[in-house]
Amino acid sequence: MKRGLLALSMAYILSQFYRAFLPVIAPVLAAEIGATPDDLAYASGIWFVVFAAMQIPVGIGLDALGPKRTASALFIFGGAGGALLFSLAQSPLHVSIAMGLIGIGCSPILMAAYYIIARTYSAAAFGTLAGGMIGFGSIGNLAGSAPMAWSIEAFGWRPTMLGLAAVSLVVGLSLIAVIRDPERVETEEKGSVLTLLKMPILWPIFAMMLVNYAPAAGLRGLWAGPYLGDVFGADVTAIGRATFVMAIAMVIGNFAFGPLERLFGTRKWVVFSGIAIGAVALALLWAFPDRSLWFSTLLLAAVGISGSTFAVIIGHGKAFFPAHLTGRGVTLMNLFGIGGAGIMQFATGPIYRAGLSDVPSTAYTAIFAVFTVMTVVGLAAYLFAQDRTD
Repeated sequence: MKRGLLALSMAYILSQFYRAFLPVIAPVLAAEIGATPDDLAYASGIWFVVFAAMQIPVGIGLDALGPKRTASALFIFGGAGGALLFSLAQSPLHVSIAMGLIGIGCSPILMAAYYIIARTYSAAAFGTLAGGMIGFGSIGNLAGSAPMAWSIEAFGWRPTMLGLAAVSLVVGLSLIAVIRDPERVETEEKGSVLTLLKMPILWPIFAMMLVNYAPAAGLRGLWAGPYLGDVFGADVTAIGRATFVMAIAMVIGNFAFGPLERLFGTRKWVVFSGIAIGAVALALLWAFPDRSLWFSTLLLAAVGISGSTFAVIIGHGKAFFPAHLTGRGVTLMNLFGIGGAGIMQFATGPIYRAGLSDVPSTAYTAIFAVFTVMTVVGLAAYLFAQDRTD
């Protein structure tokens, strides 16, 4: 199992990279194929929506076929194939299609790991191991910042994407070689995603999951680059440094929240506190969008830490899942998390356009305002969640 989780961790590094590299590559895509911020918002949204739409079939696949076949087939087809298509892109439409394919490829990776963890390790260890998985995978988030900027400058964006396609293929083949599927749960009980949706005890957790990841994903994966460039005149290197700081914060958060849950004996209030930090940071970005580059960078880092509660929220929901619906349960949670992020990727494009004015920060102020309000609403709903750590 350990080798399988290691291979999935390598795939998840690539998954994190693919959702985070667009802000860094945005200037060269604008120059070479005419991709605007709105085009990239659409492409990023395609990744998230396709990824989210795949969660139900992925959950069925995990329960019926196991993580080995589900993860390897999709990652080779979508991850490697999508990166190859991206390297050949001649228009923003090609970028969007490539990002959709990559979304298919990345869709089973984290959930395959969570399925193995949930079926192999104790419930009490789930949050720590799941958070550690995301923390390790966040190396890809780091690679999608300053290292990506360096690679683009050194080799060009097309050879860089072609190299990523080759790496994705090798990692996909390793999934076939080393993953061992856990034993299937034998039960006469029936159930489906609808069974989980009909459980009122999960509704406040679903609400929190819907808004938890959207600000961090939207800012780190899309808007941080244009925002810092338009408001502060940051170039590719400066954007790479700023997004690297945000990525480091996300790594720290992912490794911290699981142990904090066990230290304080509560999932609910660890999650609530982490999300509240993000809400305050978003409100400050809304109020002071053009104060200074490093002030904004630190606030973006706080938003990144807030989004790192993702794994603990999944652990919170998993505590209420029937054992035979583990695969569908964790993917349903992921559907809410990634789906919320995808919806906001699409929504922030029109919000950005509506806010355009002679003052560069105005459009981004509108985005920060929407993220702030939705986060506060999610926190209010989560107050009604039942705490559980088993």
